[in-house]
Amino acid sequence: MPIIWIFSEKNTLSASDSPSQTAVSGLIGQDMLAVDRIITQRLSSGVPLVGEVSQHIILAGGKRLRPVLLLLMSGALGYKGSDHHTLAAVIEFIHTATLLHDDVVDDSKLRRSKPTANALFGNPASVLVGDFLYSRAFQMMVECQNMRILDIVADATNVIAEGEVMQLMNMHDASLDENGYLNVIRSKTAKLFEASTRLPAVITGSSPAVETACAEYGQALGTAFQVIDDVLDYDGDAALMGKNLGDDLREGKATLPLIVAMQRGTPDECALIRQAIENGEVESLQKIAAIVRSTGAMQATREAASAQARLALNALHVLADSDYKTALAALAEQLLDRQS
Repeated sequence: MPIIWIFSEKNTLSASDSPSQTAVSGLIGQDMLAVDRIITQRLSSGVPLVGEVSQHIILAGGKRLRPVLLLLMSGALGYKGSDHHTLAAVIEFIHTATLLHDDVVDDSKLRRSKPTANALFGNPASVLVGDFLYSRAFQMMVECQNMRILDIVADATNVIAEGEVMQLMNMHDASLDENGYLNVIRSKTAKLFEASTRLPAVITGSSPAVETACAEYGQALGTAFQVIDDVLDYDGDAALMGKNLGDDLREGKATLPLIVAMQRGTPDECALIRQAIENGEVESLQKIAAIVRSTGAMQATREAASAQARLALNALHVLADSDYKTALAALAEQLLDRQS
Protein backbone atom coordinates (compact mmCIF):
# COMPACT_ATOMS: atom_id res chain seq x y z
CA MET A 1 0.00 0.00 0.00
CA PRO A 2 1.22 3.54 -0.63
CA ILE A 3 1.92 6.00 2.13
CA ILE A 4 -1.45 7.62 2.74
CA TRP A 5 -1.86 10.45 5.21
CA ILE A 6 -5.22 11.52 6.56
CA PHE A 7 -6.40 14.06 9.07
CA SER A 8 -9.03 12.76 11.43
CA GLU A 9 -11.96 14.79 12.70
CA LYS A 10 -9.64 15.87 15.53
CA ASN A 11 -7.05 16.98 12.94
CA THR A 12 -4.43 14.48 14.07
CA LEU A 13 -2.07 12.86 11.62
CA SER A 14 -2.33 9.11 11.18
CA ALA A 15 -0.87 6.44 8.94
CA SER A 16 -1.25 2.71 8.50
CA ASP A 17 0.79 0.37 10.64
CA SER A 18 3.31 -0.74 7.99
CA PRO A 19 6.96 -0.16 9.03
CA SER A 20 7.72 2.31 6.23
CA GLN A 21 4.65 4.40 6.99
CA THR A 22 5.36 4.40 10.70
CA ALA A 23 8.91 5.57 9.96
CA VAL A 24 7.63 8.45 7.82
CA SER A 25 5.18 9.41 10.56
CA GLY A 26 8.15 9.69 12.90
CA LEU A 27 10.02 11.87 10.41
CA ILE A 28 7.34 14.42 9.60
CA GLY A 29 4.44 13.77 11.95
CA GLN A 30 5.06 16.94 13.96
CA ASP A 31 5.66 18.92 10.78
CA MET A 32 2.33 17.79 9.37
CA LEU A 33 0.57 18.87 12.54
CA ALA A 34 2.22 22.29 12.21
CA VAL A 35 0.98 22.47 8.61
CA ASP A 36 -2.52 21.55 9.73
CA ARG A 37 -2.48 24.33 12.31
CA ILE A 38 -1.50 26.83 9.62
CA ILE A 39 -4.24 25.55 7.30
CA THR A 40 -6.83 25.92 10.04
CA GLN A 41 -5.66 29.42 10.94
CA ARG A 42 -5.49 30.67 7.36
CA LEU A 43 -8.93 29.37 6.45
CA SER A 44 -10.29 32.06 8.71
CA SER A 45 -12.55 34.51 6.90
CA GLY A 46 -15.18 37.05 7.82
CA VAL A 47 -17.44 35.37 5.28
CA PRO A 48 -18.87 32.19 6.88
CA LEU A 49 -19.52 30.40 3.58
CA VAL A 50 -15.84 30.68 2.64
CA GLY A 51 -14.77 28.77 5.73
CA GLU A 52 -17.60 26.27 5.41
CA VAL A 53 -16.80 25.30 1.83
CA SER A 54 -13.03 25.32 2.42
CA GLN A 55 -13.22 23.15 5.49
CA HIS A 56 -15.57 20.73 3.76
CA ILE A 57 -12.92 19.77 1.25
CA ILE A 58 -9.62 20.50 3.05
CA LEU A 59 -10.46 18.94 6.40
CA ALA A 60 -12.41 16.00 4.98
CA GLY A 61 -9.32 13.83 4.64
CA GLY A 62 -7.17 13.01 1.65
CA LYS A 63 -3.69 11.86 0.83
CA ARG A 64 -1.90 15.15 1.58
CA LEU A 65 0.76 13.75 -0.72
CA ARG A 66 2.06 17.09 -2.00
CA PRO A 67 2.72 18.56 1.47
CA VAL A 68 4.28 15.24 2.50
CA LEU A 69 6.67 15.46 -0.46
CA LEU A 70 7.60 19.04 0.36
CA LEU A 71 8.32 18.20 3.98
CA LEU A 72 10.31 15.05 3.17
CA MET A 73 12.41 16.84 0.56
CA SER A 74 13.04 19.69 3.01
CA GLY A 75 14.28 17.15 5.54
CA ALA A 76 16.43 15.40 2.94
CA LEU A 77 18.09 18.74 2.13
CA GLY A 78 18.67 19.54 5.80
CA TYR A 79 16.29 22.48 6.12
CA LYS A 80 16.13 23.92 9.66
CA GLY A 81 13.64 26.80 9.38
CA SER A 82 9.84 26.93 9.39
CA ASP A 83 9.00 28.27 5.92
CA HIS A 84 8.47 24.70 4.74
CA HIS A 85 5.36 24.51 6.95
CA THR A 86 3.90 27.61 5.32
CA LEU A 87 4.79 26.39 1.84
CA ALA A 88 3.25 22.97 2.48
CA ALA A 89 0.01 24.73 3.44
CA VAL A 90 0.29 26.91 0.32
CA ILE A 91 0.62 23.85 -1.88
CA GLU A 92 -2.39 22.22 -0.21
CA PHE A 93 -4.48 25.37 -0.70
CA ILE A 94 -3.60 25.51 -4.39
CA HIS A 95 -4.32 21.81 -4.83
CA THR A 96 -7.66 22.23 -3.07
CA ALA A 97 -8.56 25.18 -5.28
CA THR A 98 -7.93 23.05 -8.36
CA LEU A 99 -10.17 20.30 -6.93
CA LEU A 100 -13.01 22.76 -6.34
CA HIS A 101 -12.74 24.05 -9.89
CA ASP A 102 -12.27 20.55 -11.36
CA ASP A 103 -15.43 19.25 -9.74
CA VAL A 104 -17.41 22.14 -11.21
CA VAL A 105 -15.98 21.63 -14.71
CA ASP A 106 -16.49 17.86 -14.53
CA ASP A 107 -19.85 18.11 -12.75
CA SER A 108 -18.53 15.60 -10.21
CA LYS A 109 -20.78 14.53 -7.36
CA LEU A 110 -18.45 12.40 -5.23
CA ARG A 111 -14.94 12.92 -3.88
CA ARG A 112 -13.27 10.91 -1.10
CA SER A 113 -16.56 9.02 -0.71
CA LYS A 114 -18.37 12.25 0.20
CA PRO A 115 -20.50 14.69 -1.79
CA THR A 116 -18.41 17.28 -3.61
CA ALA A 117 -18.52 20.91 -2.52
CA ASN A 118 -20.37 21.87 -5.69
CA ALA A 119 -22.98 19.19 -5.00
CA LEU A 120 -23.56 20.61 -1.52
CA PHE A 121 -23.04 24.34 -1.96
CA GLY A 122 -23.50 24.87 -5.70
CA ASN A 123 -21.13 25.77 -8.52
CA PRO A 124 -20.85 29.53 -7.84
CA ALA A 125 -19.75 28.98 -4.23
CA SER A 126 -17.21 26.33 -5.25
CA VAL A 127 -15.64 28.51 -7.93
CA LEU A 128 -15.45 31.59 -5.72
CA VAL A 129 -14.05 29.74 -2.71
CA GLY A 130 -11.47 28.18 -5.03
CA ASP A 131 -10.49 31.72 -6.00
CA PHE A 132 -10.25 32.62 -2.29
CA LEU A 133 -7.85 29.72 -1.68
CA TYR A 134 -5.66 30.75 -4.61
CA SER A 135 -5.43 34.33 -3.35
CA ARG A 136 -4.85 33.25 0.25
CA ALA A 137 -2.01 30.99 -0.95
CA PHE A 138 -0.32 33.94 -2.64
CA GLN A 139 -0.73 36.10 0.47
CA MET A 140 1.08 33.41 2.44
CA MET A 141 3.88 33.15 -0.12
CA VAL A 142 4.54 36.88 0.08
CA GLU A 143 5.19 36.43 3.80
CA CYS A 144 8.16 34.18 2.95
CA GLN A 145 9.80 37.21 1.26
CA ASN A 146 11.44 35.19 -1.49
CA MET A 147 10.73 36.14 -5.09
CA ARG A 148 11.98 32.77 -6.33
CA ILE A 149 9.19 31.06 -4.39
CA LEU A 150 6.62 33.37 -5.99
CA ASP A 151 8.11 32.68 -9.42
CA ILE A 152 7.89 28.89 -9.02
CA VAL A 153 4.35 28.79 -7.63
CA ALA A 154 3.02 31.45 -10.03
CA ASP A 155 4.45 29.46 -12.94
CA ALA A 156 2.96 26.24 -11.56
CA THR A 157 -0.54 27.71 -11.19
CA ASN A 158 -0.37 29.14 -14.71
CA VAL A 159 0.73 25.80 -16.20
CA ILE A 160 -1.99 23.98 -14.24
CA ALA A 161 -4.60 26.33 -15.68
CA GLU A 162 -3.26 25.68 -19.18
CA GLY A 163 -3.44 21.95 -18.52
CA GLU A 164 -7.06 22.27 -17.44
CA VAL A 165 -7.89 24.12 -20.67
CA MET A 166 -6.02 21.52 -22.74
CA GLN A 167 -8.02 18.77 -21.05
CA LEU A 168 -11.24 20.65 -21.73
CA MET A 169 -10.30 20.94 -25.42
CA ASN A 170 -9.52 17.21 -25.52
CA MET A 171 -12.85 16.12 -24.05
CA HIS A 172 -14.66 13.63 -26.28
CA ASP A 173 -11.66 13.52 -28.65
CA ALA A 174 -10.96 9.86 -29.37
CA SER A 175 -8.02 10.78 -31.62
CA LEU A 176 -5.87 12.00 -28.71
CA ASP A 177 -2.50 10.21 -28.74
CA GLU A 178 -0.13 9.32 -25.92
CA ASN A 179 1.95 12.49 -26.29
CA GLY A 180 -1.13 14.68 -26.08
CA TYR A 181 -2.31 12.77 -23.02
CA LEU A 182 1.07 13.15 -21.29
CA ASN A 183 1.18 16.87 -22.07
CA VAL A 184 -2.08 17.31 -20.19
CA ILE A 185 -1.17 15.35 -17.08
CA ARG A 186 2.32 16.86 -16.83
CA SER A 187 0.67 20.27 -16.79
CA LYS A 188 -2.49 19.54 -14.86
CA THR A 189 -1.16 17.15 -12.21
CA ALA A 190 2.62 16.74 -12.26
CA LYS A 191 3.42 20.46 -12.23
CA LEU A 192 2.29 20.92 -8.63
CA PHE A 193 4.24 17.81 -7.58
CA GLU A 194 7.25 19.38 -9.27
CA ALA A 195 6.77 22.66 -7.39
CA SER A 196 6.39 20.73 -4.12
CA THR A 197 9.81 19.14 -4.49
CA ARG A 198 11.56 22.14 -6.11
CA LEU A 199 10.66 24.62 -3.35
CA PRO A 200 12.74 22.85 -0.66
CA ALA A 201 15.82 23.23 -2.87
CA VAL A 202 15.12 26.96 -3.11
CA ILE A 203 14.66 27.58 0.61
CA THR A 204 17.84 25.60 1.38
CA GLY A 205 19.89 27.49 -1.23
CA SER A 206 20.78 24.29 -3.06
CA SER A 207 22.73 24.30 -6.30
CA PRO A 208 20.94 24.51 -9.67
CA ALA A 209 21.80 20.86 -10.33
CA VAL A 210 20.22 19.75 -7.06
CA GLU A 211 17.16 21.95 -7.67
CA THR A 212 16.70 20.45 -11.12
CA ALA A 213 16.96 16.90 -9.80
CA CYS A 214 14.45 17.60 -7.01
CA ALA A 215 12.03 19.04 -9.57
CA GLU A 216 12.53 16.03 -11.86
CA TYR A 217 11.68 13.71 -8.97
CA GLY A 218 8.42 15.55 -8.36
CA GLN A 219 7.40 15.73 -11.99
CA ALA A 220 8.09 12.04 -12.62
CA LEU A 221 6.31 11.00 -9.41
CA GLY A 222 3.32 13.20 -10.26
CA THR A 223 3.11 11.76 -13.76
CA ALA A 224 3.21 8.21 -12.41
CA PHE A 225 0.55 9.10 -9.82
CA GLN A 226 -1.86 10.37 -12.49
CA VAL A 227 -1.24 7.47 -14.86
CA ILE A 228 -2.06 5.02 -12.06
CA ASP A 229 -5.12 7.12 -11.20
CA ASP A 230 -6.33 6.67 -14.76
CA VAL A 231 -5.78 2.90 -14.53
CA LEU A 232 -7.89 2.76 -11.39
CA ASP A 233 -10.86 4.28 -13.23
CA TYR A 234 -11.15 0.88 -14.95
CA ASP A 235 -9.51 -1.43 -12.44
CA GLY A 236 -10.00 0.13 -9.02
CA ASP A 237 -12.20 -0.24 -5.97
CA ALA A 238 -14.83 2.50 -5.90
CA ALA A 239 -15.17 2.25 -2.12
CA LEU A 240 -11.43 2.76 -1.62
CA MET A 241 -11.12 5.45 -4.26
CA GLY A 242 -14.03 7.46 -2.97
CA LYS A 243 -15.36 8.20 -6.44
CA ASN A 244 -17.40 6.43 -9.07
CA LEU A 245 -15.60 4.12 -11.46
CA GLY A 246 -15.98 5.20 -15.07
CA ASP A 247 -16.01 8.92 -14.27
CA ASP A 248 -13.27 9.56 -16.83
CA LEU A 249 -15.26 7.82 -19.54
CA ARG A 250 -18.44 9.66 -18.53
CA GLU A 251 -16.54 12.93 -18.97
CA GLY A 252 -15.24 11.87 -22.38
CA LYS A 253 -11.58 11.64 -21.35
CA ALA A 254 -9.29 9.61 -23.58
CA THR A 255 -6.87 8.36 -20.92
CA LEU A 256 -3.86 6.11 -21.54
CA PRO A 257 -5.64 2.77 -20.93
CA LEU A 258 -8.15 3.65 -23.67
CA ILE A 259 -5.53 5.08 -26.03
CA VAL A 260 -3.47 1.88 -25.83
CA ALA A 261 -6.58 -0.33 -26.09
CA MET A 262 -7.61 1.44 -29.31
CA GLN A 263 -4.12 0.91 -30.70
CA ARG A 264 -4.23 -2.82 -29.97
CA GLY A 265 -7.90 -3.76 -30.21
CA THR A 266 -9.94 -5.11 -33.10
CA PRO A 267 -11.85 -2.65 -35.32
CA ASP A 268 -15.06 -3.44 -33.43
CA GLU A 269 -13.39 -2.93 -30.06
CA CYS A 270 -11.88 0.36 -31.22
CA ALA A 271 -15.26 1.52 -32.50
CA LEU A 272 -16.91 0.74 -29.16
CA ILE A 273 -14.28 2.71 -27.21
CA ARG A 274 -14.32 5.59 -29.67
CA GLN A 275 -18.10 5.88 -29.44
CA ALA A 276 -18.00 5.83 -25.65
CA ILE A 277 -15.39 8.61 -25.54
CA GLU A 278 -17.14 10.78 -28.10
CA ASN A 279 -20.54 10.45 -26.41
CA GLY A 280 -19.47 10.11 -22.77
CA GLU A 281 -21.23 6.76 -22.49
CA VAL A 282 -20.70 4.45 -19.51
CA GLU A 283 -23.26 1.80 -20.44
CA SER A 284 -20.45 -0.28 -21.98
CA LEU A 285 -18.02 0.34 -19.12
CA GLN A 286 -17.68 -3.35 -18.22
CA LYS A 287 -17.08 -4.32 -21.85
CA ILE A 288 -14.53 -1.57 -22.26
CA ALA A 289 -12.75 -2.53 -19.04
CA ALA A 290 -12.57 -6.10 -20.37
CA ILE A 291 -11.07 -4.83 -23.64
CA VAL A 292 -8.52 -2.77 -21.74
CA ARG A 293 -7.46 -5.91 -19.89
CA SER A 294 -7.55 -8.34 -22.83
CA THR A 295 -5.47 -6.08 -25.08
CA GLY A 296 -2.80 -5.69 -22.43
CA ALA A 297 -3.54 -1.96 -22.20
CA MET A 298 -3.87 -2.15 -18.42
CA GLN A 299 -0.44 -3.71 -18.05
CA ALA A 300 1.09 -1.34 -20.60
CA THR A 301 -0.27 1.64 -18.70
CA ARG A 302 1.10 0.34 -15.41
CA GLU A 303 4.46 -0.15 -17.13
CA ALA A 304 4.35 3.48 -18.27
CA ALA A 305 3.78 4.51 -14.67
CA SER A 306 6.61 2.23 -13.57
CA ALA A 307 8.98 3.94 -16.02
CA GLN A 308 8.09 7.31 -14.50
CA ALA A 309 8.61 5.93 -10.99
CA ARG A 310 12.09 4.77 -12.01
CA LEU A 311 12.87 8.27 -13.30
CA ALA A 312 11.82 9.63 -9.92
CA LEU A 313 14.07 7.16 -8.11
CA ASN A 314 17.03 8.01 -10.37
CA ALA A 315 16.63 11.72 -9.60
CA LEU A 316 17.26 11.07 -5.90
CA HIS A 317 20.95 10.36 -6.54
CA VAL A 318 21.78 14.00 -5.73
CA LEU A 319 20.60 13.60 -2.14
CA ALA A 320 22.79 12.40 0.69
CA ASP A 321 21.68 9.14 2.27
CA SER A 322 19.16 9.73 5.05
CA ASP A 323 15.85 8.47 6.37
CA TYR A 324 14.16 11.24 4.39
CA LYS A 325 15.71 10.05 1.14
CA THR A 326 14.66 6.49 1.95
CA ALA A 327 11.10 7.69 2.49
CA LEU A 328 11.07 9.57 -0.83
CA ALA A 329 12.30 6.43 -2.58
CA ALA A 330 9.64 4.34 -0.83
CA LEU A 331 6.92 6.69 -2.09
CA ALA A 332 7.98 6.08 -5.68
CA GLU A 333 8.22 2.34 -5.16
CA GLN A 334 4.94 1.96 -3.29
CA LEU A 335 3.02 4.15 -5.70
CA LEU A 336 2.71 1.24 -8.09
CA ASP A 337 0.74 -0.75 -5.51
CA ARG A 338 -1.79 2.06 -5.22
CA GLN A 339 -5.39 0.90 -5.08
CA SER A 340 -7.09 4.19 -4.17
